[in-house]
Amino acid sequence: MTPPRPPRLAWKNVNAGLLAGQPTLQADWNRLNAAQVNLPFLDARAIIAALRCFGRGDERLLIASAGETGKPVAMFVLSRRGAGQWETFQPSQLPLGAWVAEADWTALALAESLLRGPLAASLVLSITQVDPRQSPAPADGPAHVRSDYIETGWIDMAGSFDAYWALRGKNLRSNMRKQRNKLSADKADAELLEWRSASDMAPAIARYGALESAGWKSEKGTAIHPDNDQGRFYGQLMEEAAERGEAVIYEYRLGGRTAAMHLCLRRDAEIVILKTTYDESIDKSLSPAFLLHQEELQRMFGEGQTRRLEYYGRLMEWHTRWTDNKRTLYHLTCYRWPWLKKLKQVISARSSPAADAAGENQVSRLHQ
Repeated sequence: MTPPRPPRLAWKNVNAGLLAGQPTLQADWNRLNAAQVNLPFLDARAIIAALRCFGRGDERLLIASAGETGKPVAMFVLSRRGAGQWETFQPSQLPLGAWVAEADWTALALAESLLRGPLAASLVLSITQVDPRQSPAPADGPAHVRSDYIETGWIDMAGSFDAYWALRGKNLRSNMRKQRNKLSADKADAELLEWRSASDMAPAIARYGALESAGWKSEKGTAIHPDNDQGRFYGQLMEEAAERGEAVIYEYRLGGRTAAMHLCLRRDAEIVILKTTYDESIDKSLSPAFLLHQEELQRMFGEGQTRRLEYYGRLMEWHTRWTDNKRTLYHLTCYRWPWLKKLKQVISARSSPAADAAGENQVSRLHQ
């Protein structure tokens, strides 16, 4: 049987800045976030902070409603990427694209509705960095393509830490035992601290920034600093989350000196590690980030309040030492017409960058 066609959506297209000033819109956004995975970094206040720090000011808020109630069933923050091209608002500080929806609305159905409705004059819509927990990855179709973004990992925290640790690889367990023995032999004073209150956030983030600025990220200009957009964003994000009881910063100290830190958000029984830094000047026989991670996991297992830890970053070799779980985040690109997808595939198949640019210009001219 052919599945029933979903009801036609009515869309509103407003400036995304309205989200900051209208509590009703924020409540709708948070209700829809809760209907999916209920991620703390997709809370309305987190999106507002990201728009304030990283937005251009011309982002649009697209609000879909179905039925007679007019109640929103989906909301997207979209950015114009070029002539006739839109994509979800996606600063690098957000692990996923800025959109939320009721659980029975897939990313593909919503993208197709957008291109039939408020974006009907556009050529391409990309929904970036989609988690299959939000919306299952679709197979490619005549006018859309799914492209893998990254693999990411997570830890299911059922049972005891000892049972979890016994399943880890021999090399990791041996390496951590050697590091603990070295700390004991050196009589190093090791301490794991947790910071959770709103008043704790600014000084803790300042220490995080000082540690990060002393490492390789300072050379790339991506380190947190109170006077840059990174610092302002994480400061606002963590303080507002702390007011909701959803922020925790783990700080590992060796000899009273900060050695490693994690900036985390937690909601219900799930915790997300947003950022990690460590002191690169510490003795290379020690891994302060691993020491921190081992102790925080041991504490989480012992407290019994956390059921899942999410990394939401690219799966690295070191992640695989701590977990066997992985899944693939993806991008979904939808085209106004199937022949546009075919044209894009022809362009992408060409090896010459100049030819690619010429083809992209051809697509742009079609919209002019």
